Amino acid sequence: RERVENTSRPGETQVTIQNLMPETVYVFRVVAQNKHGPGESSVPLKVATQPEVQLPGPAPNIRAYAGSPTSVTVTWETPLSGNGEIQNYKLYYMEKGQDTEQDVDVGGLSYTINGLKKYTEYSFRVVAYNKHGPGVSTQDVVVRTLSDVPSAPPQNLTLEVRNSKSIMLHWQPPPAGTHSGQITGYKIRYRKVSRKSDVTESIGGTQLFQLIEGLERGTEYSFRVAALTVNGTGPATDWVSAETFESDLDETRVPEVPSSLHVRPLVTSIVVSWTPPENQNIVVRGYAIGYGIGSPHAQTIKVDYKQRYYTIENLDPSSHYVITLKAFNNVGEGIPLYESAVTRPHSDTSEVDLFVINAPYTPVPDPSPMMPPVGVQASILSHDTIRITWADNSLPKNQKITDARYYTVRWKTNIPANTKYKTANATTLSYLVTGLKPNTLYEFSVMVTKGRRSSTWSMTAHGTTFELVPTSPPKDVTVVSKEGKPRTIIVNWQPPSEANGKITGYIIYYSTDVNAEIHDWVIEPVVGNRLTHQIQELTLDTPYYFKIQARNSKGMGPMSEAVQFRTPKAESSDKMPNDQASGSAGKGSRPADIGPDYKPPLGGSNSPHGSPTSPLDSNMLLVIIVSVGVITIVIVVIVAVFCTRRTTSHQKKKRAACKSVNGSHKYKGNSKDVKPPDLWIHHERLELKPIDKSPDPNPIMTDTPIPRNSQDITPVDNSMDSNIHQRRNSYRGHESEDSMSTLAGRRGMRPKMMMPFDSQPPQRKCTAH
Repeated sequence: RERVENTSRPGETQVTIQNLMPETVYVFRVVAQNKHGPGESSVPLKVATQPEVQLPGPAPNIRAYAGSPTSVTVTWETPLSGNGEIQNYKLYYMEKGQDTEQDVDVGGLSYTINGLKKYTEYSFRVVAYNKHGPGVSTQDVVVRTLSDVPSAPPQNLTLEVRNSKSIMLHWQPPPAGTHSGQITGYKIRYRKVSRKSDVTESIGGTQLFQLIEGLERGTEYSFRVAALTVNGTGPATDWVSAETFESDLDETRVPEVPSSLHVRPLVTSIVVSWTPPENQNIVVRGYAIGYGIGSPHAQTIKVDYKQRYYTIENLDPSSHYVITLKAFNNVGEGIPLYESAVTRPHSDTSEVDLFVINAPYTPVPDPSPMMPPVGVQASILSHDTIRITWADNSLPKNQKITDARYYTVRWKTNIPANTKYKTANATTLSYLVTGLKPNTLYEFSVMVTKGRRSSTWSMTAHGTTFELVPTSPPKDVTVVSKEGKPRTIIVNWQPPSEANGKITGYIIYYSTDVNAEIHDWVIEPVVGNRLTHQIQELTLDTPYYFKIQARNSKGMGPMSEAVQFRTPKAESSDKMPNDQASGSAGKGSRPADIGPDYKPPLGGSNSPHGSPTSPLDSNMLLVIIVSVGVITIVIVVIVAVFCTRRTTSHQKKKRAACKSVNGSHKYKGNSKDVKPPDLWIHHERLELKPIDKSPDPNPIMTDTPIPRNSQDITPVDNSMDSNIHQRRNSYRGHESEDSMSTLAGRRGMRPKMMMPFDSQPPQRKCTAH
C-alpha cells in the first residue's frame, strides 16, 4: 500500500519521512497539487535505508578477585552484539574514595592489574568496543586487595619505669597507609642490655601500651615493638632502653624538699646545683627549676631525676634573679627551695668561670655541654596532630643515632596565659604530638639528653592546628522584648566555647512548637561578627522557642538548647487607643485581643472608601468648622493633628500588613488556616529577611550562600513545586529518577537552606496611604 506525506507549507520542496525500516528499499514519487487537483507524478525514485548500527551491550558476568596484596584479576563474558564483532575491551578501575579513573585496553575476557595498594578497595567496570564504537558499561564491582604484614614500624615508643620490677611501654600505630591490613596486635621484644642474646617476646592486644612485669631490680633493659596483622609481623622499632629502680619506692605522695640548693652567678648565666631529698624512699622523677628577675615563675625547666646541676643561660648581666627548685613525681611537685643571685656586670671578666662547689655529693659538670637540636620544624597534619622534626649537629652527617641519647619535646599554647608545658621523650629525630586543640597556635622546642648531660632548649617552632567544625553550641542565649514594640524581640548570645575556628555565621531557628521537625522551624541567618539580632512581626501572647547554631569554614556546629519566650499580651501604650478604638477593626487594623486566627483584609480595608482615613475627609471637616469661629479653629487643628497621627499610625500598620502579605518576612503562599500566621514557612520556598551589613568579605557562609536582596534571587514559578518536592525527598534519602535528585545524590547532601527562593511576592495589591 502506498503511503502519502504532504508538505507542511505551499511551495515547500522537501519533506522528511520517518519511522522506516533499516536496510530496506523504498520507492518515492512526488505529485504537485493545486485547487484544481493533483498534477502529473514524477519519475519514481528508489532509495535503500542504511543498516541499523548496533553497539555492544554490557559484558555479562563480570567478576573480580584479589590474587595478592597488590593485584586483582577481573573476568567477564562476551556481550551479545547484533552487528559487528567485538574488537576489544576497555577495563576501568579506581581506588575507592578517589575520583580519577584509570583504564587499560584488553583483547581477551580477563585481565590482571598489578601494582595496586595493599588492603585497599578498588572498583572495576568493563566496556566492549565494536566497529561502531564503545558499548554499554557493566556495573561496578568492588574488591579489596589482600592484606599483608605492615610495611612500617610503630611510632614514638617511650618507656616509663614504674618500680624495681616493671616498665610501662607506650607507642603509636604505624603511619597511615602502611598498615597493609587490620592491625590485630603488637609484638614486644625485650632483653637485658648486658645479655643481648637473651630475648623475650610478649604479644599484646590492639591497645597502645603494655606493662612489662617480672623484671630484675636495678637492671637496664632494651625494648622494641612491631605491629601484627593476620599475615604476620611487620618491621620493629629501634631498641629503646630503660633501667629499673634499685628498690621499690613510694609514689603515693609528692617528694620532700631537696636537701640543698647552691647557685653560682656568672655574667649571662647561673650555675645551679642541688642534692636530692633526704628521704630516699619516695620516688623522684625529676626536678623543676624556676627562675626570673625578681620572681621565680617567669621560666620553668624540668630535668631528669639523675641530674644534680643545671646552667641557666641567656640571662641579663647585673640583674637580680630569684631561683626555685622542686622535686616532682607522678603525684605532683614537692615543697620548693628558694635562692637568689645577682649576675655579674658585663665588664667583669677577671675571674675564670670555674665550677667549684663545696656541697657534698655534687658531681663536677662535663666541660662540654650538649649542643641543642637545630632546624626544629612543625608540620600541621590535622586539627589535633602536629609532627615535630629536628636535626642534631652533634650526630654524624647521616644523622644516625648510635648511642643511648634521647630527645625531649615540650609544647604549650599561650591561651590561657598560664598554660604549663607538656613534654614527651623520643629516640628518633621526629615526634608526633597528638591530642591538641583545633585552630590553636602552639610553640615547640626540643632538648637532647645523653647520660647525665643535657642541652639547653632549642629555638622554638610554631604551628597552628587546622580548624574543625564547632563542637559546642552558642552560649548564653537570651530573648527579650523590644521596648515599645511588643511584636519585635531581640535575641542575644555568646560565641561557642569550642568554636574551633573563625565563626563565619549563625543561624537562628524559631518555632511555636518545640517538638516540630527542625526543617519546619523558621530560620534567620546572621553574620559571624554579630551577637544580637532582631526578629519582627511576631504574634502577641504566644510562646516561641529559639535555638542557635554556629558555623565556621568546616561546617555547622551543634544547636543550642531551646529557649522559650512568650511575647507580651498587648501592643504598646501609644498604639492602644488606635488599635482598640471602636471603629478601628473595621478599618484594617488588628486589635491586640484578636487571636492568631485573625487575618487582615488583603484587598483593602472594609471602610466604604477603601482607606482608613481619607485626606478628603479631613479637609471637609476643616471647611465645615471654620465657619463657626476662631475659637473652633484651634480645636480643629488639634483634631486634624490627631487624625494625621492616626492616619500615620494606620499607614504604618498597613505597611506592616503589606510587608507581611508581600512576603518580605516569610512567604505565606495560599495557605488558609495556618496558626499562627506570623510563624509560617513554606518548605519548598524560603525567603529570608535582609541581613545586617558587614565589612566581612565572607559575610554569611562559604558553602551555602544566602542572598542579601531580591535581585540576587532567581524567581521560581509554581510549576516547579513538584520538582522541588522530589528534590527534598532525595535529600532525605528517597530514590528519585529526575536529573536534579540524581545530581544531588552524586554531590552529597546539601544543607536545607539550599532551596529555590521567591523574589516575586504573591500578586496581591496593598496600598498604604
